[in-house]
Amino acid sequence: MSAGMGTATLRDKVVVVTGASAGLGRETAVQFAKQGCAVVLAARRSEELEETARMCREAGGRALAVVTDITREEDVAALAQAAVLEWGGIDVWVNNAGVTLFAPLTDAPFEEHRRVLETNLYGAMFAARAAVPVFRRQKHGVLINVGSILSKVGQAFVPSYVISKFALRGLTETLRVELADEPDIHVCAIYPYAIDTQHFESGANEIGVEARAMPPVQSPEKVARAIVRLAERPRRELHVPRVAVVGLALHAMFPRTTERLLLHALREFHFSDDVQGTGEGNLYQPPQGKAAVHGERPPQIGTPAFLAWSLRELLKIQAQALRHRLSPGRARATA
Repeated sequence: MSAGMGTATLRDKVVVVTGASAGLGRETAVQFAKQGCAVVLAARRSEELEETARMCREAGGRALAVVTDITREEDVAALAQAAVLEWGGIDVWVNNAGVTLFAPLTDAPFEEHRRVLETNLYGAMFAARAAVPVFRRQKHGVLINVGSILSKVGQAFVPSYVISKFALRGLTETLRVELADEPDIHVCAIYPYAIDTQHFESGANEIGVEARAMPPVQSPEKVARAIVRLAERPRRELHVPRVAVVGLALHAMFPRTTERLLLHALREFHFSDDVQGTGEGNLYQPPQGKAAVHGERPPQIGTPAFLAWSLRELLKIQAQALRHRLSPGRARATA
């Protein structure tokens, strides 16, 4: 294990990746392995973890699979200890593990909302408690928190996921201050837009119809490569795709209009007409079926058509707002 990070090569660095049995976590591990890293893989599914380990070795790296329930602090502490015992330290830790629940805040058992927070937030807190002491002893390290565009804007149908991702931003900011006197310890955040993974298939669902990604959907390979770049050249935050910052700027300037447009788009395209039985998904138990990097539920509308729809809907929203402002009843009420 080498002593520094920054712009140096990642070869022989020790990288912990949580949620590594499928999806973005699996692809991230493989991308680090391609750089010659020693990758420590964490997830609940033993066989799927071993498959990821095999893929990492074939990609040119070394791999250690450690079955881990990220909601159990003792599991996370054991994960960090395994990395240190096997390879002498930890250079990069990627907090990727996460679950979701498709249901408005009032329409699901609260325990299911709580479980999302336990996984997405508490798991990341446990990871920080395990990784930061190692980084301090070494005097270097990179912690990468995988957030979401929903770390910065709300979404009506996955409220506990949104709350957890906003809180993850808070954790990131808190750790930056705590480590402000450690110039070679970096706390980074990546904020992807929708990714083509099994996230939409394996999540808990109390709505009863299939959830679909909102366009434009990006590949897990693209996001995984961005995570690797973040480890190579740490920065405070990275949006993937970078054009997402335009949408965030529009939300900052025109919040109510943007929120109405988002709500209408979610109602129109986020759920199909295909019935899906309600249930806890992967909240408490690993998902059933074969683990994969990519999902099997494409968006219901392509990106060009979605942009055209959004423009038409925006014009309708603006016209409705103008009529509301000019309505006689409103004029009397505000006189």
